[in-house]
Amino acid sequence: MKRRAWIIWLAAAALIAVTVRLGLWQLDRAAQKLALHEQREQRARSPQLTQGALPRSMAEAAVAEHRAVAVEGRWLPAHSIYLDNRPMATRMGFLVLTPLQLPDGSALVVQRGWWPRDAAERTRIAAPTPPAGAVRIQGRLALTPSRSFELAPDAPGPIRQNLDVAAFQRETGLPLLPWVLVQLEEGGTSVGDGLLRQWPEPAADVHKHYGYAVQWFALAALALLLLLWFQIVRPWRRARTS
Repeated sequence: MKRRAWIIWLAAAALIAVTVRLGLWQLDRAAQKLALHEQREQRARSPQLTQGALPRSMAEAAVAEHRAVAVEGRWLPAHSIYLDNRPMATRMGFLVLTPLQLPDGSALVVQRGWWPRDAAERTRIAAPTPPAGAVRIQGRLALTPSRSFELAPDAPGPIRQNLDVAAFQRETGLPLLPWVLVQLEEGGTSVGDGLLRQWPEPAADVHKHYGYAVQWFALAALALLLLLWFQIVRPWRRARTS
């Protein structure tokens, strides 16, 4: 076999190996996302966490992420935070976060709901103040509040782009638990306060990985067919004709 033919065979083999490997990698990514989605579903169906079983560390919270939680406490509205640039139903607005003081003295950041942005004045927020006195909140456990892109860390203030719970604890001096409670619409004393809580369900998003896998496998098949045609079939037909 001529040197040129060897080079063509080696290049084609390398291309086929790389594209097949990329296709398998996309299938593996899809399998990982399906496993995570199933894990979320299983945790969501698990029994509700009670006040005495709340995670106290990030390691414990990671094991209980997405589980239903019920807590009782008192709102600390002076420390409310509004996360900007959060869309809901094609409208821009804020995520409203307020710490909840628990009976044992610790506190918990609650993602209370969504409030629309004032069209005339962006910094004017008329979100409803949480009720005074003891309240009962139902939600699901999240490791962090919903995050969006930011160029630089936010300066202290009520309107921010993102919220880091550990940094917020140092800023306020509150004994915060290291996770966030995302309040749900199904129950709790604050339901009916005007905040929207139609939180989107996390999507498994596996179809795009299947599509990419098909593209990579198709490219590998095309490379193989072209190799066979130009290096075997076409020379054989030419030799037979001559």
